[in-house]
Amino acid sequence: MSKKTTYRKEFFDREYGAKEAYGRVWGYARKYKSRIIAGIVCGVLTAGTLLPFFSVIQPTLSRVETAGKPASAAEPEAAAPASPANPDAAHAVEQAPAQEVPAEDAGAKKAKGLSKQYGKIRNIAAKFGIEMQDEDDALGLPLLFAIIVIVPLFALLRCVLVFLNHYCLAWAGMRTVRDIRCDILEHVQRQGLEFHGRIDIGQLMSRCTSDPHQVQLVIQHVLQELAQAPFEILVSVGFIIYSAVKNDMLPTLGMIVIGFPMFMIPVVFLSKRIRKWSKKALERFSVVGSRIHEILTCIKVVKAYDTGSYECEKYEHANDQTLKATLRALRWGLLVGPAVETVGIILICAFVVWCFFTGVKLSMIIPMLAPLLLIYRPLKQLSKLQVQIEQGRAALGRIWSIMDVDMELPEKPSAVSKKTFDTSISFKNVSFRYETADRDAVHGATFEIPRGSIVAVVGGTGSGKSTMSSLLARFFDPASGSIEMDGIDLRDLKVSDLRRLIGSVQQETLLFNDTIEANIRYGSPDATLEDVIAAAKMANAHDFIMSQPEGYSRLAGEKGFSLSGGERQRIAIARAILRNPPILILDEATSALDTVTERLVQDAINRLMKDRTTFAIAHRLSTIRNADLILVMQDGEIVERGTHDELYARNGVYRKLCDMQHQK
Repeated sequence: MSKKTTYRKEFFDREYGAKEAYGRVWGYARKYKSRIIAGIVCGVLTAGTLLPFFSVIQPTLSRVETAGKPASAAEPEAAAPASPANPDAAHAVEQAPAQEVPAEDAGAKKAKGLSKQYGKIRNIAAKFGIEMQDEDDALGLPLLFAIIVIVPLFALLRCVLVFLNHYCLAWAGMRTVRDIRCDILEHVQRQGLEFHGRIDIGQLMSRCTSDPHQVQLVIQHVLQELAQAPFEILVSVGFIIYSAVKNDMLPTLGMIVIGFPMFMIPVVFLSKRIRKWSKKALERFSVVGSRIHEILTCIKVVKAYDTGSYECEKYEHANDQTLKATLRALRWGLLVGPAVETVGIILICAFVVWCFFTGVKLSMIIPMLAPLLLIYRPLKQLSKLQVQIEQGRAALGRIWSIMDVDMELPEKPSAVSKKTFDTSISFKNVSFRYETADRDAVHGATFEIPRGSIVAVVGGTGSGKSTMSSLLARFFDPASGSIEMDGIDLRDLKVSDLRRLIGSVQQETLLFNDTIEANIRYGSPDATLEDVIAAAKMANAHDFIMSQPEGYSRLAGEKGFSLSGGERQRIAIARAILRNPPILILDEATSALDTVTERLVQDAINRLMKDRTTFAIAHRLSTIRNADLILVMQDGEIVERGTHDELYARNGVYRKLCDMQHQK
């Protein structure tokens, strides 16, 4: 047996561009736009809190630069007075106006200009009787108090804004993904049985649970950072531009503008590989989910054939493949941050070399240093966001692929509402073929089911019996011909009304992992406990239910695992009795039961069939002797029809089937 497990690409999978993938997410997030806008505004304001710090840093750096310099460094030394002892000095004074001797160097000009900001602040404070500095020009207590109080207030404001930014956007993101999850389930449930017959349930579960969770993480982090990082960059870049223009450093600004976009080179280069391996990781993770689903669903077979170790090896192999793809995606993702840092270091070194060769002094670019350093963090965050965006795009591609499937049986806008079944059901030259089959499962079926009658269908495996019942329940639509109820085509009826008119009991009874009471009440939510008990008594189920201490509160287990086959069948019959449909589809439930249980179940079925129109798929021919019409099917066609006595006397296919069962 091969242990190899591979991802099977579903028939509906396709690629989605980032614009389409995330644009459709906005269709869900729009209803929460007030919270999103609030979060974005808080992010913008968070970036705005950097401006006061930039305004303080620049003049502070200037004061540190000019502090302690001799007077001659800040302002020109007074010319020596002319004297007979110093004739050269007199000559110098005479020649001074003709010489290009700057009164102030560039650094002094900038220091003087920046110090004016302190002067303005001191003048404003003085009007209110506050002395910001003492007589020795030292730091005054009011200024110290302002630093101790105002700076923490700004820090507290920034903390509150960051919290609101993250919370509002996380709130909106979580609800957006919740809506996506609910829509996926609703959409999948609407699809026809042909869709469910072609898709892997384990992988479908992964698309409904794991993929939206991945999108949830992406939305939260991406929205939080996009609401804050770009504006921090914008504020910093804006301040750099302002400083460059004010200090006449436009060539330096030009170099920054040219070099800044180069930070994104690693992001652009690596994004495609990140998306590729993120998608593979999600696909292989869905294989892991599929393996778990298969093992747990077929656990009896696994135990019966003692293949637990083999299944564990297959599961381990699937996990190894998932791990390899995840690590590959992780490696490409982790390269982004270091690559951006490396490019940044190279660009900074190149910028320093450029400054050296063009004669730009380091002191001239110090005022722009703080904003440049603060740009690094949001820029690095944005580079990481590209990794998350590509991961989210891979997950969204899988989600939208399934959301774009349209295999739902259509309901016409003008569908007829029908609450009762009055006369008959008619099959008129009905044919149907499964999409993956090479021949018709049902071909040219024509017959009538009068109200109150019992029509049975018999035949070998693959003859089309179950397909016929699925067509009656409108799980599929005929490829040709029509099925009419009281003269109305089933395709013209409201699906919800049709479902209420038809009930079914299948050979393989499936129960929910809930209480017995909930399983009987399923489909009849308004029923009382007394109604549930009455239905259980009619189904011969009340006694075995009450034999356990929990009674009707007993859990049925996964698919009714804690109950025997006969008990599950009687619970299903009680459920159908409580539903009380006028039309019953019965896939005979007694074929796999022992004699005593079969009698109990058959007795319950007889009560269920009373005063109802029944379409029965018969496995034991002895149970349909009293049917009003028996249809014998072979290779999708009705080859014989009539009552039991008529068909037996004809000595055809039906007779052979009866004789074979009798011999057994």
